[in-house]
This record gives sequence, C-alpha cells and structure tokens, in this order.
Amino acid sequence: MSDFEVKNVGTPDEVREFPLGRGDIVSIGGGEVALITLQPGWRWSEHVKPVAGTDLCQAPHFQYVITGHLQGRMADGTAFEARAGDVVVLSPGHDAWVVGDEPVTTIDWGGAHVWGKAQG
Repeated sequence: MSDFEVKNVGTPDEVREFPLGRGDIVSIGGGEVALITLQPGWRWSEHVKPVAGTDLCQAPHFQYVITGHLQGRMADGTAFEARAGDVVVLSPGHDAWVVGDEPVTTIDWGGAHVWGKAQG
C-alpha cells in the first residue's frame, strides 16, 4: 500500500503575520513548507527581528522565489540577491529586504520550522 499526503497553502496549518509580511505554513510529511509573502519596504531586521529575538535571521532557507526581488547580507558581510525564478539556499545568520515595488513571494522548504518565530 502506498501512502500519500496532499495539503494546500491556501488553507495553512499556521499563519505567521508581522508588518509587511506573512508566512502561510503547511505541516506535511513530518516537515513544514512556507508560502512567504513580503511587501515592498519589508526588511527582516526591522519587521521580524523583534519577533525572532535574534540579531540576524536564523532560518536555514531552501526556497524558490516566485515573484519579486530580494537582497540581503550574510553575517560575514557577503551580499546576495534573488529574483523570480531563482532557487536559493541560505545559511542561518543573514538579513534580507525587498527591493522595488513588487512583493516577494517564495516557497521555503528549509526554514519554515523556525522562520518568523521566537528563537529564544
């Protein structure tokens, strides 16, 4: 017998909201997947840091960028950017922000379990 599980991000198991952004979280297959939507003007260090309680984002992202343009900086100062169509792997310890007037939408398989949550 084959097992399978199907869920839809339109009916998330959890929603994490903060100024200019939200994460719709689906728990499936023993893990979590997040549909993350970030509005123009969003910046992790301004809008999520107060919730997370850490200086930098500690989520280990493995994500696909659906829309928009995201830039950021790792703890060591290395800059990065991602645009619609990019697949991104980010280690914990980074800041990120939306560039331009288009919202950033991503699907994240790597960091959904900690992204946008209190870390301490």
